[in-house]
Amino acid sequence: MFDFQRITHETDLYNFHTHTQYCDGHAAMEEFVTEAIAQGFTHLGFTPHSPISVESPCNMVQEQVQQYFDEVERLRRAYGDRIHIYNAMEIDYVSVGDGPAADYFQQLPLDYRIGSVHFIPAIDNPSEMVDIDGKFQQFKHRMVKHFGDDIEYVVKTFFAQMMAMVDEGGFDMVGHMDKIGFNASQYCEGIDEEPWYDKLVIDLFENIMDHHLTIEINTKAWLQRNRFYPNLKYFGMLKRFNAPVVVNSDTHYPTLLNSGRLEALKLLSVL
Repeated sequence: MFDFQRITHETDLYNFHTHTQYCDGHAAMEEFVTEAIAQGFTHLGFTPHSPISVESPCNMVQEQVQQYFDEVERLRRAYGDRIHIYNAMEIDYVSVGDGPAADYFQQLPLDYRIGSVHFIPAIDNPSEMVDIDGKFQQFKHRMVKHFGDDIEYVVKTFFAQMMAMVDEGGFDMVGHMDKIGFNASQYCEGIDEEPWYDKLVIDLFENIMDHHLTIEINTKAWLQRNRFYPNLKYFGMLKRFNAPVVVNSDTHYPTLLNSGRLEALKLLSVL
């Protein structure tokens, strides 16, 4: 397992979830590095969305993986005296054997792996994997087209996918563990306050702890949506279980490298 805690105990100026031109990032990797240095960051981890077995415009293709590795090495040579640069991926869990634990990802020379869920099976066609991340307007359309307006199915299936991913393993950090909560609560106000929803989050949290994984506090949506992943109301669990935590901006733009991170770190410090 990658030792995130050694780094985070020494500094707040890190980000281990950064997207690139090889997936859906909106700038070249070198621009993220120079911006990180300008802001005083000492550690920067690149995590392009991994190659995936389903069609997705947001994921890198397998043919680009070596190019990505080569670019990391070039940037290390150019900037390694000013910042630590890490070669990682955010790996999608799709199904059993198709996720972070797959031999392909285990054999890649990655510094660490983030495990995330962005896709769940359609309600009437389990072999069709549907993106439930994205913008809310797209989510609403997919709710009708692929899920028969059954929001409980979507939420419960998302958490089932997360649980299966944790059980299968092969990664170091859990990415945005309850991200479905935002779109789901926009679609059905208050659903993320229901006791059954809380139980899904708590069960997932306990499973993550049983597998000794690091939990990401994802700050990408804080400034625009006033929401962290996991949601702020679950921060107390992090403290109660002494969970290993990393605060990441999940940034796709260099200027947002530190977006929401300081707020999350401050809130964690007063728990």
